[in-house]
Amino acid sequence: MSRIVVDFDRCEGHGLCEQTAPEVFRLDDEGELHLTHEEVAPEDERAVAAAVRVCPVAALKVRP
Repeated sequence: MSRIVVDFDRCEGHGLCEQTAPEVFRLDDEGELHLTHEEVAPEDERAVAAAVRVCPVAALKVRP
């Protein structure tokens, strides 16, 4: 199963990942990103891949 890797130093809290894959990505009230889970479930693969693509600062990656 693949894992989501977040570069928290690079993340600026734009929220595009949360809009694209809300079942995985959550921003708190201060704009800090939290993952609901680090492993990419098969049913979340497409949404997570889309979130990686739309991140304007390239803070998200998926690793095997």
